[in-house]
Amino acid sequence: MSAPTIAIATNNGDVGGGEVMLLNIATALRSMDIDVTVLAPTTPGELLEEARSRGFDIVPLKASNRPGYMRALASWRLRNRSLPLWCNGLVPTVATTGMGPRIAHLHIFPTGLNALAARIGRLGARTVLVPSHFMASRIPGTCVLENWTEDITFRPREPRPEGPLRVGFLGRLTKGKGVHVLARAMTEVIARSEHEVSLVLAGENRFGDPSDDREIHAALEPLAGNVDRMGWVSRDGFFDQVDLAVFPSVAEESFGLVAAEAMARGVPFVISDAGALREVTGPNYPWVAPRGDAAALAETILALIGELGEDRVQHDARWRWEERFSPVAGAGRVAELLLGLGQAEGTWKAGDRSGR
Repeated sequence: MSAPTIAIATNNGDVGGGEVMLLNIATALRSMDIDVTVLAPTTPGELLEEARSRGFDIVPLKASNRPGYMRALASWRLRNRSLPLWCNGLVPTVATTGMGPRIAHLHIFPTGLNALAARIGRLGARTVLVPSHFMASRIPGTCVLENWTEDITFRPREPRPEGPLRVGFLGRLTKGKGVHVLARAMTEVIARSEHEVSLVLAGENRFGDPSDDREIHAALEPLAGNVDRMGWVSRDGFFDQVDLAVFPSVAEESFGLVAAEAMARGVPFVISDAGALREVTGPNYPWVAPRGDAAALAETILALIGELGEDRVQHDARWRWEERFSPVAGAGRVAELLLGLGQAEGTWKAGDRSGR
C-alpha cells in the first residue's frame, strides 16, 4: 500500500520565514511517513531547488507574478481535488477557495483588502492556522500552530579576544524591522559603552520600498566607520560573527523566528515588545525594549553588554527552545493537528498520490 501524501503550496519562490516553515512542516510530515509534494512558482526558483535537494517531490508552477501563480495553482487543484492541501500563506489559500480538503496557514496579519481575501479564502478550510496566540487574538476562529526552527547546535559564547564588541541585526533591512531605530540607539551605545562597539547588519531590503532605504541610510550616517554590512549570510554564519543580537521590530510580529533561532544557538539578544516577540521568549526574558523607542533600546543594549559572560539567561532560553521551538516539538504539534483533524473530519485523508 502506498504512503499517504499531502501537498503544500506557497506563492513565494524565494526562501523567507514562511518558506522556512514550509520546509519544516514538510520535514515533520515526512517523519510521520507521509509523502510530501511541494508546489511553488518557477520564478524565482530558490524554494523549488531547496525542496528538491531535501528529497521532496516538487510541482513547478510556471508563473512569474501573483495572478499567474493563482491561475496555475487553481488549475492544478482542479485536477487534484481529493489530495489534502496545506496552503502555506494567504495567496494559495485564496487561489484554492472551496477546492477539496485544505488547511489554511496564515503567517502574517492580513490587512485591508487582504483581510477580506482571508475571510473568503478560509471558506471550506478544515482549519485556519496562525503561528502565535497574539495573532490568534487578532483573527478570531483560528488555531495556533507555533513555528519552530531547524535543529540548531547550542554554542556557548566566548569572550572576543580582540577587536570591538559586535552588536548584530539579522533580517530584512526595513523600517518595519526597526533598523532605523537600532541605528539611532547604537549612536548612544557607542558613545556611552566602556567597550569599543560596532554594528553588524546582515540582510537586505527585501519586500520594502525606497523610503526604507532613505530613512535607514540617514540613521546610519552618524555611525560611519562603525558599521559592517554583511548582506545575506547564513543564520549560523551571522550568529558566530556577533557577540549579541538585536531584533527591534516596530511592526507587530506574528511570531519571531529569528529570536527562536538565537535562543537555540545561545546568542544573547535584545528584542522589542512588538507583537508576538515576548510570547516567543517568554514573560521572564529580561532584555526587552518598547518598540520604536531608540533611547530605551540603547539602555537595554547597554544593560546586556554589562552582563555578557553570565550564561544563565542563554541556558534558560535554550531550554525553552527545546521544549517549544525545536524540530521535535514542532513535529509533535503537527502530529497532534493531523490527529485532531482526522478525528473531527473524516474527509481529511492523506491517501491520494496523484499530485505529480
